[in-house]
Amino acid sequence: MTETVTMTAAAAKRIAKILAKDPSKDALRVSVEGGGCSGFSYKFDLVAGNEADDIVLERDDARIVIDSMSLVYMEGSEIDFVDNLLGQSFQIKNPNAVASCGCGTSFAI
Repeated sequence: MTETVTMTAAAAKRIAKILAKDPSKDALRVSVEGGGCSGFSYKFDLVAGNEADDIVLERDDARIVIDSMSLVYMEGSEIDFVDNLLGQSFQIKNPNAVASCGCGTSFAI
C-alpha cells in the first residue's frame, strides 16, 4: 500500500522523544473517532505493536500506526508537531476536511 499519510521531521522528533521515555511502547497510534464539535476527532495513543490492517509510518526513530478505517478519513494528510505561543500539539493537515474547529482536533468531511 502506498503511504498516503506523511509525518514531518518535527512530528518524528517529538514522537521519538515521547517513545524514548516509555520503553514498553513503540508507536503512536493515530485514529479517527466520531464526535467532536465538527463531527470527527483525532485520537492519539501510545501503543506496543500494531494490528494486521494498520499502515505503519516510520521516520528516524519515530513510528506511527493508523488503522484502515481511520485511513479512509486521513488520506493525503500530514501529521505535524507545532510549538508556538498557543502551546505544543500534534496537528493533522487533512485535505479531506471541509471544516475544522479551533482546537484543531475535530473536523468534518
